[in-house]
Amino acid sequence: MAPKVSIVVPIYNLEQYVPRCLDALVNQTLEDIEILCVNDGSKDSAPQIIEDYKSRYPNKVKTFHKQNGGEWSARTYGLKEATGEYVGFIDSDDVPEVTWAEKLYNAAKANDADIAFSGYDRVDLDTGKTVSVEMTQHGTMNKDVDWNDDFIVYANPSLWNKLYRRELVKDLEFLPFRGCNDTLFLIHSYMYGAKKLTFIPDVLYHYYLRSSSQIHNMNEKDIENLKKYLIVTKDNAKKIGKYNDYKETLAAMAFLHLAISWAFMLSYDKEVNMNKALKEIIKYLDTEFPEWRKCKHYKLGHSIKGGLKPFLIWGVHLCYRLHIPQVYIWVNRFVLDVLKLEIKW
Repeated sequence: MAPKVSIVVPIYNLEQYVPRCLDALVNQTLEDIEILCVNDGSKDSAPQIIEDYKSRYPNKVKTFHKQNGGEWSARTYGLKEATGEYVGFIDSDDVPEVTWAEKLYNAAKANDADIAFSGYDRVDLDTGKTVSVEMTQHGTMNKDVDWNDDFIVYANPSLWNKLYRRELVKDLEFLPFRGCNDTLFLIHSYMYGAKKLTFIPDVLYHYYLRSSSQIHNMNEKDIENLKKYLIVTKDNAKKIGKYNDYKETLAAMAFLHLAISWAFMLSYDKEVNMNKALKEIIKYLDTEFPEWRKCKHYKLGHSIKGGLKPFLIWGVHLCYRLHIPQVYIWVNRFVLDVLKLEIKW
């Protein structure tokens, strides 16, 4: 009989963090789970660590060893091996609560949801201090997937605070582009049939911020990867005959992730000519997602009704339309670097 939840854990080095992650997983309060540890060519003792857990927990832990191909390939590998009713993804340097699987699964089952979301927090690895708490603002609620709803644009795309109905996503693949797989996996799950979402406000996942993580090392190649992935998403929408239905929202998502989130992170790369990079982003959006300029999600009247976040995004959108995106970068850098406040886009 298939387990209730499959948990895919890509493993690449990080021997110092893997045990605490696996301890949290083997002690999940939901007993009927499988933990799929996919060793992606680790060069430290991580492979031996996961084999040790397999020997101690043979009914829960499965191990796989493959040549290094990147986190995306390890996730895809694990997804193909998963057999559970629902599937989730955990990063090996983070720590889920021991109730992570049970609470998400129970919420999904109780509401017949295709995707279950929970809250999470971000923790500074060096100090142990909580930097922020995310995805708790929705409370306990259910939501239908509606491409006209701003929520589809703004929902946090992280993989690890969610469970997906496996039958719905089992044929999806993570693409070989660093960093943007979380976002596009969620979008593709909507495109390929996710209809009902459920939310619980419990903080069930602790995401640890490391100075070596990608969020601190954004570069121009990452930007180019995101551009490629967005085009793949557009092409896939065309293949299933839904592009005309989705194109305005896809353009809004492309703007949010590329022009706001990733452009801002790129600004910390001292080697980058930001004026040139921002001009190229505008040119790319105009060419591939021209609806970004006039999409309903970023109209002033619509944004004002949505509250502070949509209004702030409208302001950034205006900066781009006026070809002064540097103003957005300057203001956001001042707020973060000087005032020590982080704007949640």
